[in-house]
Amino acid sequence: MTKPITIALTKGRLEKQTLELFAKAGFDVAFMQDKKRKLIFESPDGKFRFLLVKAVDVTTYVRHGVADIGVVGKDILLEHPEGYYEMLDLGIGVCRFAVASTPNYDPNNHRRKRIASKYPTVASQFFQAKKEDVEIIKIEGSVEIAPLLSLADAIVDIVETGTTLKENGLIVFEDICRISARLIVNKSALKSNPAILTFINQVEQSLEDRL
Repeated sequence: MTKPITIALTKGRLEKQTLELFAKAGFDVAFMQDKKRKLIFESPDGKFRFLLVKAVDVTTYVRHGVADIGVVGKDILLEHPEGYYEMLDLGIGVCRFAVASTPNYDPNNHRRKRIASKYPTVASQFFQAKKEDVEIIKIEGSVEIAPLLSLADAIVDIVETGTTLKENGLIVFEDICRISARLIVNKSALKSNPAILTFINQVEQSLEDRL
């Protein structure tokens, strides 16, 4: 019996958008509709197995070969850039990385700044490229309050609508890069299972047909 292709999906809104995209590409994902509290699902035809995991864990499952394919935001890939191939920009979950702070923040002041972020690698690389020496403070929770409490001069975070920033009195000073959901694949699985490349090509064709 052929081994199913295992796909790690980011739980939540991105999961729903990904499944809609797979359906448009011609794959039957109806079995995923009644999920309840389950985290592992196998298609009735045995061709696919889906894992619902946190975004930060998608690369881990793919890197270790537990999942053949993963769908996760580029933000996670920038923080964890090794151990997989990035194959497709799916064009969903679009947002951006940005530097934000209170209105009195001066991005042109080159004194040593403290920058709070859930994404220390992205923040560090951005300011290094600008040849600015900054102290990066890693925050796991609501990073928006860091400038308000003088923990940091500014933050590097994901911005979608900007509503959360506005509600906390922050504004965007600099955009860093665009973010969207990407399809990644385990390196060994891509080489050993031709069905995986066929699946990826079908998804890619569907994306091109939408343009």
